Amino acid sequence: MPPPTSIADPSGSSLATPLAALLAPVPAPVEHLDAAALEWLQLLALVASYAASRVGREGLLAFSPSTNQQWIEHQHQLVVELRTLLDSAATIPLGGLFDPTQLASKAQIPDAALEPDELQAIARLAHDIAAWQSLLRNPPQGIWVPQVSNLKPGMDTNEESRSSPIQGLLELSSELTQNLQPLAESIQRKLLPDGSLADDASPELSRIRSDQQRQQRVIEESLRSALRRLSADNQTQDDLITIRGDRFVIPVKAEQKRRVSGVVHGASSSGQTVYIEPLETIEQNNELVRLLEEEQAEIHRIFVAMTRLVGSHADALVAGARVLAVIDTLQARVRFSIAYDAARPVFSSQLLRLESARHPLLEKRLKASGGKIVPFTLELQSNARQLIISGPNTGGKTVTLKTTALCALMAQAGIPVPAANATLPIFTAFLADIGDAQSIEQALSTFSAHIVNLDRISHLAGPTSLIFLDELGSATDPDEGSALAVAVADYFRQTGSWSLISTHHTSLKIYAVNTPGVINAAAGVDETTLIPNYQLRLGVPGASAGIATSERLGLNPNIVAAARERMGTQHADIARFLQNLQQQLTQLEAERKAAREEKYALNQERARLAREGDVELKRRTRELEQKLASLLKDFEYQMRQTVNAIDDKAAQLKLSKESERRIQQLRRDFEQQFNSTVVAHKHGADVGDPNAQPHVVKRVSPGDQVRIKSMNKIATITREVEKDLYEVSLGALKMRIKRDDIAEVVAPAGKPLVGEKPLDAVARQKGVRVTVTSSSSNDVKSEINLIGRTVDEATTELERYLDQAFLAGLPRVRVIHGTGMGILRRALRDYLRTHPHVAKIEEPTHQEGGAGATIVDLRQ
Repeated sequence: MPPPTSIADPSGSSLATPLAALLAPVPAPVEHLDAAALEWLQLLALVASYAASRVGREGLLAFSPSTNQQWIEHQHQLVVELRTLLDSAATIPLGGLFDPTQLASKAQIPDAALEPDELQAIARLAHDIAAWQSLLRNPPQGIWVPQVSNLKPGMDTNEESRSSPIQGLLELSSELTQNLQPLAESIQRKLLPDGSLADDASPELSRIRSDQQRQQRVIEESLRSALRRLSADNQTQDDLITIRGDRFVIPVKAEQKRRVSGVVHGASSSGQTVYIEPLETIEQNNELVRLLEEEQAEIHRIFVAMTRLVGSHADALVAGARVLAVIDTLQARVRFSIAYDAARPVFSSQLLRLESARHPLLEKRLKASGGKIVPFTLELQSNARQLIISGPNTGGKTVTLKTTALCALMAQAGIPVPAANATLPIFTAFLADIGDAQSIEQALSTFSAHIVNLDRISHLAGPTSLIFLDELGSATDPDEGSALAVAVADYFRQTGSWSLISTHHTSLKIYAVNTPGVINAAAGVDETTLIPNYQLRLGVPGASAGIATSERLGLNPNIVAAARERMGTQHADIARFLQNLQQQLTQLEAERKAAREEKYALNQERARLAREGDVELKRRTRELEQKLASLLKDFEYQMRQTVNAIDDKAAQLKLSKESERRIQQLRRDFEQQFNSTVVAHKHGADVGDPNAQPHVVKRVSPGDQVRIKSMNKIATITREVEKDLYEVSLGALKMRIKRDDIAEVVAPAGKPLVGEKPLDAVARQKGVRVTVTSSSSNDVKSEINLIGRTVDEATTELERYLDQAFLAGLPRVRVIHGTGMGILRRALRDYLRTHPHVAKIEEPTHQEGGAGATIVDLRQ
């Protein structure tokens, strides 16, 4: 058994707490630890409550903080690795964990036999060890393990094996090389749940029990025959067979016993019945007794064999139990860290910082009562190791001291810290003077007991000590206590100790302001209600507010008023100064909060402007695309006119060169317009500038006769619907066109071609021959069937059909495209939504085709 570790109480006595036999002792334990004052044992009990076995609980209760940083870091790494397993929904078998050391030793004694319950315990333990081995070999999905057997600490592994997220657990379990599942199954197969052996535990036992059953039937048949014979003479008491001392007997009336030949095996409690073994069954019973003796001998032999099997696995069982004991303490720490939102600490000799730290025992009590703990943040650096905490009573000063102590202790014991983040040095001593130190046994007053304890601490303090002094300088004359408190605090500062001191003495607050390496801190209190809010504010002292607190707690108002009158002017000025300082800090905190909110709002506005910039960029890109489309449309029109002109004069060879020249000129014009449009759009010069689009007709007025690019027809402008959108008349038809669809103004308003129809003017313009075939509504069908066409074929055919239907004045047509996979339907409907002749589209009723057709309303 490993040697015990010592935990010192404030009086200096030693509390010997042996470690659990299965767990290795903590290396380099903290030598001086005031466990009782810092509630360390209560904290261990809280963590131990999450263990799954007695071994794990006892091991955790014996935990001690270590000063070995390598061991500490390794413990925290194992906690992280086990949490990785638990987060992956892995089940860790620990229900059968116990200390098998004594049973393993007993099993190695020749011809020893373990009891049934002992064997069953061994079987459960062997099953858990085998299950843990199986979990490591086949972890949950997402957790990779190296395909290397017998990984041992310090062995040379490749990069892949070192990258396993559970490498520490693999090394911890590297000595578990034997498969104990066959041992568990062998015991469980032979032993029934009640501890008796199964009939098939061995072939011999099966034979013996079969012979026993056969012999019992022979005896029972013989005894029933005797019962029938004796019952006829009314000599038996009951018509039943019973057993006395492993022998089958029958009940006979006491007065008739001499008439029955046999051996008497006792009488009933009333004496009216005797139990006789008839002579004819004596040999049969003897045979049964012999079989029972054989059974006992075989049972003993089987138990000896099972014990010998356990003995052959003794070392593996003990090694496995040691591993599972560590695993149980780890899983208890993981479950604690989850329940209390604890974090893995970081270690630095230059910094002590706790962010959003909480006292776990207080948090447990508050959770049980429905309350909520208020976390605090604390920071000390290597050049400022002393913190003076002041503030009102019940403001959380003592809780701050104990929380800091427990966080540091837990960190050095390999237990996650109940804080958002924790950075801590490695301390070699945890020394405390907290609470009522009165000792009746040693005839010490409260003040005397504090002085004795402070003297002990002063002899142990050093640069790696963490010291906690609660209400320093109390329990004596205020002036002398104040001077003594400053002297004690300065002594510990000079030793280089890390120290947290709570006080109500103003002199200590001033000492912290004027002394390098010392920081003030105020325990928070609501400025309006004077109710403590348990928040810690670094850098400023806190007002004790004893009178105000007494008033809040309901002290007689007359007493409170008298106390205020008796309070010295200097003390009152200091109290007002501290109160004003607290108010200024509150105001600064509010301003800081407002600045953070303003910064957040500015970031939001910046993000909004960035989004709007993206939208504007997309809008301008769409405008550019539209302008380019307009240029292409104009170029297409000019080329078509040129080609028509060439077709009309193909017979005249002298114009071939002129045609080529016109095409080249148009191409150059197009390139020039295209480039100028891109440059202008990129720099925003075309925004609101009508001259940025030279291909667009500038002046169009109602009454003008214009040529339409998309239809190559001449129409008359009837009115301007809106900017760059006009209504035109084309014979009896009216339609709307955009400005960039106007090729040119053929005849300005006020100068019409008298008597000339718009369609006849085409033949007159530039010598172009235009043939227009008009259709009446009777010639054009009200529907078109496009089933079986490709998207391109259907679109082309539909465009031609819409022109005919529009010219024919049809108000509504139906486009049949079928259902299929919906590709043609979606393509045609998207095309129809942008067509200039289409007013709206809708899906017809089921009787009219449903999803297989589309109803199109044409513009009128």
